[in-house]
Amino acid sequence: MAEPEGPEEDRKPQSDEAHSAFTPPHGVEPPGPPEEDHPSSEFAVPEGLSAEPPAEAEGSAFAPPSTYSAKHSPPAFTPAYGVPVVKLSKDAPWQDRMRTMLRMPVSERPVPETVQRQDEAGPAVPRVLDLTLRIGELLLAGGEGAEDVEAAMFAVTHAYGLDRCEPTVTFTLLSISYQPSLVDDPVTSSRTVRRRATDYTRLAAVFRLVADISSPDVEVSLEEAYRRLAEIRRNRHPYPGWVLTGASGLLAGAASTLVGGDLFVFVAAAIGAMLGDRLAWLFAGRGLPEFYQFVAAAMPPAAMGVVLTLAHAEVRASAVITGGLFALLPGRALVAGVQDGLTGFYITAAARLLEVMYLFVGIVVGVLLVLYLGVQLDAKLDPDAALTITERPAVQIAASMVLCLTFAILLQQERSTVLMVTLNGGVAWVIYGAMHYAGGIPPVPSTAVAAGLVGLFGQLFSRYQFASALPYVTAAIGPLLPGSATYFGLLAIAQNRLDAGLVSLTSAAALAIAIAIGVNLGGEISRLFIRQPGAVSGATRRAAKRTRGF
Repeated sequence: MAEPEGPEEDRKPQSDEAHSAFTPPHGVEPPGPPEEDHPSSEFAVPEGLSAEPPAEAEGSAFAPPSTYSAKHSPPAFTPAYGVPVVKLSKDAPWQDRMRTMLRMPVSERPVPETVQRQDEAGPAVPRVLDLTLRIGELLLAGGEGAEDVEAAMFAVTHAYGLDRCEPTVTFTLLSISYQPSLVDDPVTSSRTVRRRATDYTRLAAVFRLVADISSPDVEVSLEEAYRRLAEIRRNRHPYPGWVLTGASGLLAGAASTLVGGDLFVFVAAAIGAMLGDRLAWLFAGRGLPEFYQFVAAAMPPAAMGVVLTLAHAEVRASAVITGGLFALLPGRALVAGVQDGLTGFYITAAARLLEVMYLFVGIVVGVLLVLYLGVQLDAKLDPDAALTITERPAVQIAASMVLCLTFAILLQQERSTVLMVTLNGGVAWVIYGAMHYAGGIPPVPSTAVAAGLVGLFGQLFSRYQFASALPYVTAAIGPLLPGSATYFGLLAIAQNRLDAGLVSLTSAAALAIAIAIGVNLGGEISRLFIRQPGAVSGATRRAAKRTRGF
């Protein structure tokens, strides 16, 4: 009996795949592809939802990104406490105006008006940033505080129409970033500060340049600003080298008189300080680091005191050595370092204080070498001379003013500021003497109060001159420097009395910190309570809030 004929495929032999265990039987639908092979992902729009977001979901996660436009900007968020109104008086010093803006959050800074005229194409961004960095370099190299350097850089960029700039200042590096808009890439430039020189005449000239650039009444083009900056760099120091050497001798002589020396001590201290100054210049000309220059400068004054002691001269050798130390103590760097720390620039403050420590160690090494040699030669250096300082108010006031005068010359100050800083230093010594000698108040609080008055008067002078406060402050703290405590601490260490030496050096460190904090506090008080010239009544000044802990 013949078999019925079926379809052709039914008559073909079955393959191995047809009988595979993974092949679904007839009548069963094949399963879909596994999930990992599915052409969608977890970011795919679920079923039932439209790919186009509704109009009210403009800010949702499913909305496509859009370019920010000032004409079609989203509504700005206003905090519950509101946005404070900032009033910046145009008649106030540019330091106060720019410092106020730097201490504000970026979102609350008002957009300043462009002071200097620009071409139709807009400001030349690379040239403005380069000019800003060069100005900041001169200020930082001259010893200006980090916050004041940032304020100057901020003032220059805003005057030339770059309102979205963020300057950054560290001890050796300056950088500034400018963002043209929220969608454009930022432009960043930096500059390294490799050389530092103390020249307050150059510092004052840079401040005048920044004041003219930020003033709406003076037109300073970029070319004019570059020309003036080049002239500032080329200008020679106002005092020649021999005047500086003579000033260092007079400073040491005045300091020795301040701690009880007579005319012979004055001459001996002056000769020792001038020899140390020339020896330091020799080391500097040979390219040796500043540490070794301080070691060399500290040795001749100490040697002069040891020689006079070995010669059995009826002089106070301690006053001779102490006078030489006054000309070397790095009070300027100490004040700048503490000021940077108090205003929130901790990296720069740490670097400045480390520099102070190196210089102080150099002084210690130089003096200790000579004192140890003198002790081995049986020099009768009296450690109790610190307790027998003679009180001579008129002579000490005159000596303190001479000390400030010579200190100002060493700092290369302008002649117009020398008289004011001399009077400021004299007033500081009168306050210190009245509190410590007449009132019996310990030296640390007396020093802090006197330094606070120095900072207060220095800020007043600088604000009404629209200049830096350093020329009115640095030289005025000269009479307050802890020269005596430093010397007697080193003498005790050389005589193997480590406990007494460490106590005296700790006292010197406390006096130095009191000077730095007092100067800074006096400046802050002047800016906080004294009305600015032309300022709006009731205008407030923000504090430095860089780290709050929460």
